[in-house]
Amino acid sequence: MKIRVSAVQYHLHTIRSFEEFARQCEHYIKTAQEFGSEFVLFPEFFTTQLLSIGSEQGTSLTINELPGFTEQYKMLFSNFAKDTKMHIIGGTHVINRDGRLYNVAHLFYPDGRIEEQAKLHITPTEVHEWNMSPGEGLRVFDTDRGRIAILTCYDIEFPEIVRMAKAKGADVIFCPSCTDDRHGFHRVRYTCHARAIENQIYVVVTGTIGSLPTVDFMRANFGQAAVITPNDIPFPPKGIMVEGELNDDMIVTADLDLSLLYEVRERGSVTTWRDRRTDLYVDWEKENIEG
Repeated sequence: MKIRVSAVQYHLHTIRSFEEFARQCEHYIKTAQEFGSEFVLFPEFFTTQLLSIGSEQGTSLTINELPGFTEQYKMLFSNFAKDTKMHIIGGTHVINRDGRLYNVAHLFYPDGRIEEQAKLHITPTEVHEWNMSPGEGLRVFDTDRGRIAILTCYDIEFPEIVRMAKAKGADVIFCPSCTDDRHGFHRVRYTCHARAIENQIYVVVTGTIGSLPTVDFMRANFGQAAVITPNDIPFPPKGIMVEGELNDDMIVTADLDLSLLYEVRERGSVTTWRDRRTDLYVDWEKENIEG
């Protein structure tokens, strides 16, 4: 089975209204639709652009006020998914649940369903500057095009959680990210490659670009979208199916052939998933069955 995916290098800049945000999102959605995509990925924290609107008094908005846009955001993206018949991973949006802030990825289905995956590993900035809380559990999502997982930015730097996702049957990991410099960008990018090799899966990653001069901790962004594969004969030699131009406003698109994953897991030049030493460390497939 082949699935077509697009990933958005979302350009952050100051806006004046929610309608302006909606028009920019619609541009990317329609572009992906014109390419015939079935899944489209937006980056982490892209909705912080809404904070640049400011208050009616002309003062800056803070991260604590971003959850106030949640219903508008969910309605907008749910309508996009229903109208285009695409699955949309709407980046991440900050929500308030029981007085605590969570960085949550939203999956919008073509039939109107909305599923959530909170970020599980929280960076020091998110903890100390934004007082965010980590999510409590990993989910995988069934679609009519296969089983996927959504792991946000810092999450992909932890091999255990991706092992768990693969053990639960995920063949594609969507990774919305937001990094402000080359160091952070390459941490995410290199570990995406490692996770694809270790688990013989696809990883679709993207990040924010541009800047929000009036939003704290969103003034610098360094990003690039990529579709990353295992490193074996059926795939590109560097494990990169497609990648965008660094820090350009654009969208990238590629076809993922799931049958190639099953092929290399059985008969690849290396079979990293099958050759795990589960006598030495946790067998997440067994844990998943017993759980």
